[in-house]
Amino acid sequence: MVRFFGKLNGSWHERALQAFMLIVLAHWAEHLVQAYQVYVLAWPRHQARGVLGQVFPWLVHSEVLHYGYALVMLVGIWTLLPGFVGRSRTWWLAALVIQFWHHIEHALLQGQVIAGRTLFGAPVPTSIVQLVIPRVELHLLYNTLVFVPMIVAMYYHLLPSAPEVARMRCSCALRSQTATAHLGASS
Repeated sequence: MVRFFGKLNGSWHERALQAFMLIVLAHWAEHLVQAYQVYVLAWPRHQARGVLGQVFPWLVHSEVLHYGYALVMLVGIWTLLPGFVGRSRTWWLAALVIQFWHHIEHALLQGQVIAGRTLFGAPVPTSIVQLVIPRVELHLLYNTLVFVPMIVAMYYHLLPSAPEVARMRCSCALRSQTATAHLGASS
């Protein structure tokens, strides 16, 4: 298992990041479509279910699915963290911390479904922050708060400084160690 994680954050890191980011972008697109349905098309919130939710309405209303995705995100960010160094690691770690809280909120929702009891006198399972921010907007906010540091991390990971390239165990950098060293010398 250690060898697998070593490869995942070494020679397989680039492909693993691409696959993970594809999942992240697909999820992000679902939330953007849902926001479009609410704000542009003026659909009632219960009918604004993104793309997949139009075909499979139970998906949007399934706390298991939402919790599962939050867990996949948390595990994905945590699993790929060792492949990041320097500035990119700092930003990826920020995404991990935010996603951990997002996961806690989904665990709270899932717990209410399992227990058959809601908190705060709400008619439906409700998270802590959902007390002040409606669910559609809250999911956009959480996804933005996790996505932005991930993108900054990816930028620094793809375009690292010379010292960062020297510490990287993967081939994700868009420029080689030699080219990066040359850029640093000519500045």
